[in-house]
Amino acid sequence: MIQHRADMDWMLKDLAESVPQTRHVVVLSADGLRMAQYDTDTEAADRLAAACAGLQSLASAVAAEFPHSDGRMRMVVIEVSGGFFYLMAAGAGAYLAVLADEGVDAGLMGQRMRDLVARIGAHLNSPPRHDGQVT
Repeated sequence: MIQHRADMDWMLKDLAESVPQTRHVVVLSADGLRMAQYDTDTEAADRLAAACAGLQSLASAVAAEFPHSDGRMRMVVIEVSGGFFYLMAAGAGAYLAVLADEGVDAGLMGQRMRDLVARIGAHLNSPPRHDGQVT
């Protein structure tokens, strides 16, 4: 079930406000469609969601190289000049993406994201689509 933005506002706001220096929070489907965002304009959220689809696919390909892996991506963290990017699996076919400034407490961010996914992971999912239609 795809949650509407209003249904997720409080959850995403809680994450953003509990970790200082959080810049953007986006929930997306595995195929790169923005499902919700907090404190992020729609264009930036859409760009981030599209980029995340490719990144989660790449991470899954890397995971498949581990002998006992199920090939699923759990979390990706990228540090770039200026900040951090986090992408975490958050339910069937859904992902939680966060951009944070350079001074963010990286450990706290990872923990808060895991806590959020554990609390509401069942609500963060996106059913598979076939020919552009939800099945």
